[in-house]
Amino acid sequence: MSDVLSQSEIDDLLAKMQGGGFDEEELKVETKKPEKKYDFERPTKFSKEHLRTLEIIFEHYGRLLSTHLPAYLRRNVQIEVASLDAVVYQEFMSSLSNPVLLGVIDFTPLEGNIIIELEANLGYTIVDRMLGGFGLPLEKSRDFSEIELVIIERIFTVITNLLSEPWANVVKVEPRLVRIETNSQFAQIISPGETVVVITLKVKIGDVEGRMSICLPYNCLESVIDKLNTKYWYSTMQTSDNIHYQDVIEVAIAKARIPIRVVLGRSSISLNDLINMQKGDIIKLDSKVSDELNVYVGNIKKFTALPGSSSDAYAVKVSTIIREEE
Repeated sequence: MSDVLSQSEIDDLLAKMQGGGFDEEELKVETKKPEKKYDFERPTKFSKEHLRTLEIIFEHYGRLLSTHLPAYLRRNVQIEVASLDAVVYQEFMSSLSNPVLLGVIDFTPLEGNIIIELEANLGYTIVDRMLGGFGLPLEKSRDFSEIELVIIERIFTVITNLLSEPWANVVKVEPRLVRIETNSQFAQIISPGETVVVITLKVKIGDVEGRMSICLPYNCLESVIDKLNTKYWYSTMQTSDNIHYQDVIEVAIAKARIPIRVVLGRSSISLNDLINMQKGDIIKLDSKVSDELNVYVGNIKKFTALPGSSSDAYAVKVSTIIREEE
């Protein structure tokens, strides 16, 4: 039906109103809401409020991972919540790739276990970085070796331990990595028809992107389900969070590696002298043997020092600390 009335329809409407033949029922718009089917085999156990609180918890968790993992991987790590859905456990297991990295986590004092799934390309990247490589994933997926799983287990332990802080406002949990599985058939922690919440995190390690999923069964959260609301969350939020974040950032920065260079002196020569230079030629510097040397941290002059040796290596002994850049 067109949204614009024709002239004849307008005239007919005015005639009915003036003649008293106007029927109000004709103008009633039927606003019948579409029926929504309810599946009694899959009852909705998580409300929107529950899901919103879980999203806040794992946004906090993503920030912790982004702060801590660079200290181990020596790469910039960016993590954010991509999606959050309530599904049955069978659907989660069906969505897993092959090979897969599944960390089975004991979530004491809550009942049962939870699962952290890490995409295979992120696993290969972690192994490559931990062994000193550039952090590039494999072009073709393959099963993880026992040595690779031992390396990945170290990162999984870090990921697991960081779960306790985001949950502190709801319940004090003591997560513990039970085992790592590469076959989803050996990670049947609950029956296939049970309801779970799957939080998907978008992970970027350097230039490599992937996802990490956390599967939380309902029976694990049932005892604290009433606390999963934003009102309770904000009422129990600790005021020391900002101080804690500052401490974490300071620790991460303290582990950063920065270049240090010592300048023995400077000199200028002609291009002709440079071309004709031979072994044994002497270049005269603008500093004396007894002069203190400038020590640069990055491009900032931070110390002055005296030259010397330590064992079989050249060394300098710091004599002055420069508090401001000169």
